[in-house]
Amino acid sequence: MLRAGTAQSGRIQECPTLPNIAAERLHRLASTIVAATGSSPDEAKAVADHLVMSNLTGHDSHGVGMLPDYVKNCRAGLLVPNQTLKVLRDVGAVLLVDGGRGFGQTMARDAMRLGAERAKKLGCAVVGLRNASHVGRIGFWAEQCAAEGLVSLHFVNVADHDPLQAPFGCSDARLGTNPFCVAVPGADGKPMLLLDMATSAIAFGKARVARNKGVPVPDGVLIDAEGRPTTDPTTYVDTRKGALLSFGLHKGSGLAIFCEVLGAALIGGQTIAPHHERLDGIVNSMLSLLVDPAVFGDLESMRAEVQAVIDWVKASPPAPGFEAVLMPGDPENLARAKRAAEGVPIDPKSLSDILAAGASLELDPAELRRIVED
Repeated sequence: MLRAGTAQSGRIQECPTLPNIAAERLHRLASTIVAATGSSPDEAKAVADHLVMSNLTGHDSHGVGMLPDYVKNCRAGLLVPNQTLKVLRDVGAVLLVDGGRGFGQTMARDAMRLGAERAKKLGCAVVGLRNASHVGRIGFWAEQCAAEGLVSLHFVNVADHDPLQAPFGCSDARLGTNPFCVAVPGADGKPMLLLDMATSAIAFGKARVARNKGVPVPDGVLIDAEGRPTTDPTTYVDTRKGALLSFGLHKGSGLAIFCEVLGAALIGGQTIAPHHERLDGIVNSMLSLLVDPAVFGDLESMRAEVQAVIDWVKASPPAPGFEAVLMPGDPENLARAKRAAEGVPIDPKSLSDILAAGASLELDPAELRRIVED
């Protein structure tokens, strides 16, 4: 297994570290670059809000490091700024909407707003969002629903580029990373519990971050072009040769397939199947179920029971090697508090790629660097 700073075939060499960057500086950098793609101030802020919150919650794979891909896709016409969400079907509790390849951060935000309004009126809503560009960290949308007092589940597929995930028993990639997310709201508008995960063992962006830092990925998450296990992300990230493995063997693989079927095929979205043209962009479809827990009765009793479950599990003595028993959502909350106070770590290559993406939009690289350094 590779260790940080070591090399396999001379390919992995650990990047030096940079001082942490305050969240408000990252936000200014992100909003400046997104605005330069032609986005309105509202859209630029919404995208920056989402990316920086992803970094704050410890999900650098979905943070400001996505900006180079967004710029590339905008320049290729595969991501279209300032799109308006289009309602295709409105049947009682069911809404089908199309994002027109708009920024996923605004398309998903508006889709969840529509769904929340409908769920509060009817007790539940099912929202099918298709043809959005990268919708980012799915937990963000579960948090938006929780802020409205709603339970939510989300099935997501990833299309428009070559597959990334090898399902159980496969020797090559056949699916995207296909995230799944579920959250239960608390009394304060924040989730009591939030599970947000790729169905691959790690998200592609985490492999990208490892490659940029010059460190290996964990054992058991990646295979090379011949289907052999590897911990070196370099070739995979740079050439897409190889594949991420599903988490949990057949269990994660099965959930990934249902994310493809429910998240896209059911709602008429673009699946990963090869009869769809792949333009090397990022297209997400997402099936979301929003439920008002009040329709089932006493909210306080429900919250008390959820808390009782949490307390019961967390009362277990931590297993060897663990400092504490954590609930779904705890790692994000801990990271958010730490990074809000100490800033966000960004490796030099990722920052360089972000600045280069801004320069490709005719922004002054020196001015961009001053945003994060002055």
